[in-house]
Amino acid sequence: MWTETWLFTKRSLLTTIRNPFSFIPNLIISVFFLLVYTSGLSSVASLPQFEGSAYLNFILPVSIVSGAVGGAGGTGQALVRDIESGYFARLLLTPATRTAIVLGPMIAGMLQLLVQTLLIFGVAFLLGLSIPVGLPGFLFTVLLAIGFGLGFAGYSVGVALKTRNAQAAQAGTLLFFPLIFLSTTFVPKELIEAEWLKVAATFNPTTYIFEGMRAVLTQPTIDWSALSAGLAVAGAMSVIMVVFAATNARGALKQK
Repeated sequence: MWTETWLFTKRSLLTTIRNPFSFIPNLIISVFFLLVYTSGLSSVASLPQFEGSAYLNFILPVSIVSGAVGGAGGTGQALVRDIESGYFARLLLTPATRTAIVLGPMIAGMLQLLVQTLLIFGVAFLLGLSIPVGLPGFLFTVLLAIGFGLGFAGYSVGVALKTRNAQAAQAGTLLFFPLIFLSTTFVPKELIEAEWLKVAATFNPTTYIFEGMRAVLTQPTIDWSALSAGLAVAGAMSVIMVVFAATNARGALKQK
C-alpha cells in the first residue's frame, strides 16, 4: 500500500508543480493577511492579556491556518477534475487499494502546505519574528500546520468523492472559512466581548489549533496543556478525515 500511496502522491505533486497558479494565489492571500493584520492591529499587543508578546507572533497562526484551508482545499478540486475526465473511474478498476488512491493526493496536499508554511515563516522572519522558545516552537508550529492540513485535505477529498461536483466541492471548502473567524482570531478569548462568540470559540476545533501554535510562539516557556490540546485536535481531524475520504472512495467503487 505504501508503494501505491507514494506513486499517487508523486503524481499529485507533479500535477501541482506543473500548475503553480493553483497554489500561488492562496500563498499570496495568506501573506497579505499577515501583513495587513500585523500593520493594522499590532497596537493591541500592548494590552496585558497579550503578556508582552508581539502581535506578529499572535497573528501568525491565522495566516498559516487560512493557508491550510485554501491550499488543502485544492486537493478536492484536483480530484474532481480526475472524476470528470474519467481517470478516477479507471483507477477504481485497478488493484490499487482505495486508501492509497485517496491518501496520495492528501499527502501531496499536506506537503504543499508544508512548503507554504515555510514560506510564510520566511516572510514573518523578514518582518522581525522572534520565537521565544527557539527551534522547538518552530517545529511544533509546522507539525500542527501539516496535521491540520492533512485533516482538511481529507475533508476536501471526501466531499469531492461524495458530490462528484466541482461547485459542491468548492462550497464544502468554503464552509471552513467561518470557523477561522469564529475563534480567537484577532484577540485572546478574554478580550472577546460577545458571549455567543466566546461559546463558538470554545467549541471550535480551529481555536485549539490557534492556541496550540501560540503556546510555542508567544511565551518564553511552552504551554504544554494548550500544545497537547492542539496536537490532539490535529491528530483526531487527520484520522477522522482519512476514514471519511476512504469510506467515500469505497462508495464510489460500489457505484461503479
